[in-house]
Amino acid sequence: MFALLLQGVAISLATWLLWKYFRQIVVKSPLDNVPGPAICNESYLYGHLQHLVDSNGWDFIHNLTESYNGIVKLQGPLGHRMLYVFDPVAMHNIVVKDQYIYEETGFFIKSFRLLLGPGLLGTLGEHHRKQRKMLNPVFSTTHMRRMNSIFNDIGHKLQTAIEQQLKGHEGPVELDMHSWISRTALELIGQAGLGYSFDPLVEAKPDEFASAIKEFQPTMVELSILRRILPYLPEYGSATFRRKLMEMIPNARVQKMKSIVDTIHRRSVEIFEEKKRALEQGDKAVTHQVGEGKDIMSILLKANMAASEEDRLPDEELIGQMSTFIMAGMDTTSNALVATLDLLAKNPDVQDKLRDEILEASKGGDLEYDALFSLPYLDAVCRETLRLQPTIGMMFKETRQDVVLPLGQPIRGRDGSLIHEIPVPKDTTVIIGIRSSNQNKAIWGEDALEWKPERWLSPLPATVTEAKIPGIYSHLMTFLGGGRACIGFKFSQHEMKIVLAVLTKFTLAPSEKPIFWNMSGVRYPTVGKSKEPQMPLVVGLYKPASAN
Repeated sequence: MFALLLQGVAISLATWLLWKYFRQIVVKSPLDNVPGPAICNESYLYGHLQHLVDSNGWDFIHNLTESYNGIVKLQGPLGHRMLYVFDPVAMHNIVVKDQYIYEETGFFIKSFRLLLGPGLLGTLGEHHRKQRKMLNPVFSTTHMRRMNSIFNDIGHKLQTAIEQQLKGHEGPVELDMHSWISRTALELIGQAGLGYSFDPLVEAKPDEFASAIKEFQPTMVELSILRRILPYLPEYGSATFRRKLMEMIPNARVQKMKSIVDTIHRRSVEIFEEKKRALEQGDKAVTHQVGEGKDIMSILLKANMAASEEDRLPDEELIGQMSTFIMAGMDTTSNALVATLDLLAKNPDVQDKLRDEILEASKGGDLEYDALFSLPYLDAVCRETLRLQPTIGMMFKETRQDVVLPLGQPIRGRDGSLIHEIPVPKDTTVIIGIRSSNQNKAIWGEDALEWKPERWLSPLPATVTEAKIPGIYSHLMTFLGGGRACIGFKFSQHEMKIVLAVLTKFTLAPSEKPIFWNMSGVRYPTVGKSKEPQMPLVVGLYKPASAN
């Protein structure tokens, strides 16, 4: 019976692949007239996709940005046609106007639903809209303002932890700031997001939940090829039956991911049940929990209990949001922060100017939410880093039906004709070039590749404001736009600004070790040939001139 089942799966998969991919070899497409790089040294098996998933694929992306006018035809695996897009009008149609035609790819949705449950990253269409309707108010500025004390408390712990690392040394010390920022990001998400403490920072505290979370992203990268096969595997039988099949897969990485997911799910359920019990017991019980009921999960549970039956989310989906929020928010913001520290270390004049602004505003105390968000240079430093070095450089979409994609600027087709719009067939992979949009010289000017926080202190060029880039944040695609824009972008901004404010108590200088930024689902730094994320910086205590 089992052999027949496997045979059926194999035949179904082979038939699907033959239809989906090899038809593109013989069937002509309107995409063939769109300009793009030729296949040279790339394998036919992977096509240009091998550059998009290469940790050192920066030059390929830079060439697309510099050589093409907002839209490029690429060749994917086995001749599959793909579009790489950074034209503002085209992006608006993809993420806003026709967002339900350009949906997330099958491998993206299916893998996140399998790993994290039915949270925002694992749902589509009306299901996704219902979830966002419940979640949007939870991430409001009002709630972010209420959580400011949590952010400040964790910032103080980070400051104390780094001071302890410097204690006993006469001068600056080299520290792996990636490790410290990642730990801080996890604790911020834990306390402000879930009402749970993962890591006190000032002391070592083993936590299997925290360990599983830290191992999730590296293990996911190792499974990137297998993730792309998921959409073509039929979902036979019950979830229990499919789990048994999963346990039989003789692959160490698959089994490691299964163990990670089991731990995250089990602890998420435990935290969820504790929160429900506290809410049912009343406000007094809630205030005794970590976060004192100000955390996002407590607010979400209250809102869900008060919602109508039609709008209420089932427990399974609420638990899925917990896992999703942790995974979507931890590595992205922590690596954006690490990139900012790297740039500040290399630009001491910017570092000094930022420190002066923060010290003058804080006067030795904590910054309240409104004061923190009113600091123009801190805001400029954050915006410029998120523009130049977005942690997610591209987003894959897939057309659910035939659609026409209009362009803001016409392009010259391979046949010499002027193209104002492109008919895009169903099942076409469309890649939003987030990094390319943020670094497009036609929009941002000839200095688009330079890190210049000052650009945000005066009115932006008309080329930026008139481009009408559909990003949710500051003319940038960093947090995307439309119905699948990053729901936690205000949380991310809050986290970045609090941590940077704390770290102005220290001086930062580059290490002599070679730093390499890896192009990945989430951009991250390594040292030399190591695969472990690291950012060594030389850190010292700041001493005002009057103290010398």
